[in-house]
Amino acid sequence: MSPAAGGRPALLMDLGGVVVEDKLPAAAAKWAVRLGICEEDFVTSVYAGNDTEVLVGRMDGPQWWSVVRDRLSLDAEAVTELRADLAADPVYDRALLDAVAALRGRAATAFISNAWPDARPHLGAVLPAAEVAVLSCEVGYAKPDPRIYTHTLDLLGAEASKALFVDDVARNVEAARALGMDVHLHTDSAGTLAALDTFASRLPQATGSQGDGTE
Repeated sequence: MSPAAGGRPALLMDLGGVVVEDKLPAAAAKWAVRLGICEEDFVTSVYAGNDTEVLVGRMDGPQWWSVVRDRLSLDAEAVTELRADLAADPVYDRALLDAVAALRGRAATAFISNAWPDARPHLGAVLPAAEVAVLSCEVGYAKPDPRIYTHTLDLLGAEASKALFVDDVARNVEAARALGMDVHLHTDSAGTLAALDTFASRLPQATGSQGDGTE
């Protein structure tokens, strides 16, 4: 089902690498040296191949980490350390989170992320900033599959022509553009904040009567 004409304007925003700091570059640098391989080979070992299965929920986290363990010839202790390097102590872009939250009442908002199973409990500090969070492992398709975009628009009651999509991966941005959305390729916080300001400038003011305590 596609969003009905006249649907709400909407912001669809990526999480990892945009709102949540990407831990992969630092982990790749550390483990490439430790294992005596190049960083590209490390990233391929952790994310390539069956990653498609885990991202769309056809493989659970422990199953996937067993694949990574075998590829990198790691013992159980090393796998635990690697997982901690990739997931521990998340760093959030508070300015971007505040900008998303500030759109409440003016536009529909969603986080849309390619995520492994069990990701949602670790995102508790982020998710309340938007109306909904669509995770690939829960819906069964991952960016740049157009179905994850249309599914999110449907949830929001929004239409592509009134939506802005923000992501740090070019192929994901191009897939959203092909559906008729405005897009912004995230490279830094300042540029994305400017794109959100431009988007907000085209929106109606927030609903709610003055003095009634609503925002």
